Amino acid sequence: MKLQPLEDRIVVRPAESEERTASGLVIPDTAKEKPQQGEVLAVGPGKRAESSGELIPLDIKAGDRIVFSKFGGTEITVDGEELLILASRDVLAKVEK
Repeated sequence: MKLQPLEDRIVVRPAESEERTASGLVIPDTAKEKPQQGEVLAVGPGKRAESSGELIPLDIKAGDRIVFSKFGGTEITVDGEELLILASRDVLAKVEK
């Protein structure tokens, strides 16, 4: 399935949670924190300005790594893969390479 987000929404593949602590202890699934970073898979066209109706594109593109708010977005499963759909306001930063 191919997703095309609408307006200012973004489809993200969250990064994997840490499996072990720094000292080597295995973290069970119930104790893992939700990841707050991920890879952008698709970006909507942007949002329209209320006053002029002009399309305002997003500063994010497919392939970017981003940091997003901890409880932002909607979790979905596509072809057995866990993905997130975020609004642009849930994106906190872009990770530079």
